[in-house]
This record gives sequence, C-alpha cells and structure tokens, in this order.
Amino acid sequence: MRDTRESRLLLILLVAVAFALITVDIKGGESSPLGGARRAAADVLGPVERGAASAVDPVADTVRAFREAATHRGRTDQLNADNTELRQKLASSDAAAGRTKQLDELLRTAGAGGYTVKAAQVIAIGAAQGFSWTITIDAGSDDGLTRDMTVINGQGLVGRITTVAPTTATVLLASDPGFSAGARLEGSGEIGFAAGQGTGPMKVSLLNGKAQVKAGDRLVTFGSQSGRPFVPGVPIGKVVEVEATPGQLTKTVLVESYVQFTRLDLVGVVVVPPRTDPRDAVLPPATAAQQPAAPAAPAAPPAASPAGGN
Repeated sequence: MRDTRESRLLLILLVAVAFALITVDIKGGESSPLGGARRAAADVLGPVERGAASAVDPVADTVRAFREAATHRGRTDQLNADNTELRQKLASSDAAAGRTKQLDELLRTAGAGGYTVKAAQVIAIGAAQGFSWTITIDAGSDDGLTRDMTVINGQGLVGRITTVAPTTATVLLASDPGFSAGARLEGSGEIGFAAGQGTGPMKVSLLNGKAQVKAGDRLVTFGSQSGRPFVPGVPIGKVVEVEATPGQLTKTVLVESYVQFTRLDLVGVVVVPPRTDPRDAVLPPATAAQQPAAPAAPAAPPAASPAGGN
C-alpha cells in the first residue's frame, strides 16, 4: 500500500477510536455499552478457543508426561544405584564378620591343641596337578612355610602342604583319594589310617579288627614324628557307619569330616607342633548322645520273708 497522507490520518484516527472504546469499556464495568458486543464475541470465539485448547492439550500432556517420566527414571536409577551400593556394603560387612568368626575359631582350636599357626586365605582351588583335591593359599616360604606341614581350620584337619612357592603354597586336602593320615579313636585310643574318598566320607581302617566302635564315635590325628606331616590331636570327624568285616584283621569305618572342604576360606598352617600330645582336648565338648552310658545300678536284693506261718 502506498504511504499517503490520507492513510496515515486514517490510521491515527482508528488508534484514537480504539483507545476511546477501551477507556469507555473500563469505566463502564459491567454496565459498559460495549458489554453486549464483548459477550457476542465470546459466544462466537469461545468454541474456537475450546477446540484449539482440546487440540493442544494432548500435545502438552505428552510433553509433560515425557518430562515427568525422565524425572522418575532419573530417580529410579539413583535408587537402584543406592541399593547396589548398600548391598555391596552389607556383603562386605557380612564377609568381614564371617572371616572374623573363622579366625576366632581357628585361634581357639590352635590354643586348645598348643599349635603355633600361620593364618592364610584360600585363593584358588584345584591347582593344575591332575585331578587332585587341592587348594592354594596366600602364604609361602617367605612366611616360613615348608613342605609337609599340617593345615587346619577352626573345625579340624584340612590337609597337608605339598608344594611351596615364595608367596603361595599348595595344600592336598584330606578328602583327596591319595590322602592318608594316622587316626586315633577318642577315649579308647584305637589307632588306624584315615583315607580320603572325594565327596564321600573318609574311610578309616582300624588296626584292631575287634575294636569297639559305633556311629558317633570321634577321631583325631595320631600324629607323626616331629609333627611332620601331621601334628597330633587335630579333630578329623565322627563315625557314621561301621562296615561288617567278620574275620578281618582290621575294622573299617566311614567317617564324616568336620571340615567342609567346598567352603574353605581361612586356614592355619601349623608352623610349630605342640610340646605334648593334646590327645582329645581339641575335640568340641561331647553331646549327651556321645557320653558313655552309665552302668546300670545293681538290682536290690529281694526282701526276706518273715519267719513262721499258720
């Protein structure tokens, strides 16, 4: 449009009229002469505004939902991270508590037997030595360990050292089929040889074929000269079965080991044997079922019949 003097005057006039109408409308309030026109405009434009709002609201809701979902997802991720951290702390705390308990049990066993031990942790199982039942511990020649030392834990006999490196050592477990150690029955002192049988109970051959033995009887190590490879008095296990061997010079019993070989963690290597044989002192207190039965009291003699009669 060409900018002429008439068009500028018309624009100024329209602006002046608009300001005048606004002023009249504001001063008139509800009784404003423009109220009718305003209501008519609202009746015409209201449905259009509502339609536009209904069209825009789903989009706004979707954007809001995405924003809230992102916020919730962030909170969920943070909660998961916090839970993971808490679980790790609890696991670490449980592991530390379990190891402390194992150390307490080991020291109690060593103290009862008079053994001087070097504590070590199991760092590997089944070393590359055929199919032997072995473990590797994190102590070696630098810690004073040598071949054929007895290895124990808080429950009893674990095995013996077979090879030694500066910082590690390999232990042949008492469950290995090639393992053998002298054994002695609690109380009676009957001796024999205990051999490993893998996942099964140990087999003990008692030298006395007439030895009195029953399920529940307990055995300890007999000991070797100078305490190598076995110190005396270490708990081995309890009898679970007595095999029938009539006419045999020896008696065979099956023994359940005190040690759980698949759950080894903290062990002790006996570096100094006891000064005296502890005999059965290292065994835990016997239960009522393991106590020898008390001899039956003799029956009271019958009362004498009174003399005389009818």
